[in-house]
Amino acid sequence: MFEPMEPLNNPKKPAEQVALQDWHPADIKAALEKAGWTLRQLSIAHGYAPDMLKNVLREARPRAEAILAAAIGVAPQVIWPTRYHVDGTPRSGRNERGIGRRKPAPALDPYRVKSITASAQRYVEVTPGN
Repeated sequence: MFEPMEPLNNPKKPAEQVALQDWHPADIKAALEKAGWTLRQLSIAHGYAPDMLKNVLREARPRAEAILAAAIGVAPQVIWPTRYHVDGTPRSGRNERGIGRRKPAPALDPYRVKSITASAQRYVEVTPGN
């Protein structure tokens, strides 16, 4: 007659999505300190401004993420799983919007190029032999 209620501890998201959580910035800093680095030292050692690598804690920077992950000794995908695809390529900062929406432009035929003359503002077709 009545449907049984779902258990109260039922997660709202699937297990795959729940597991995909980035490391906390404090955990990243602690792992760097265990490896003998600070964000400032690592930035300077790689030729960047002293405060550059701290930005990677807030926003996606694939090169900086690779530097930081190499210092810790893990792959960037392990530290920031939400910023990378399964194959290891960085995700778009636009959250994959617009990828594949536009068709590629057709190749231009050099013999059928149209140009606009400045005086008459009309199209002139350029063909071989003209």
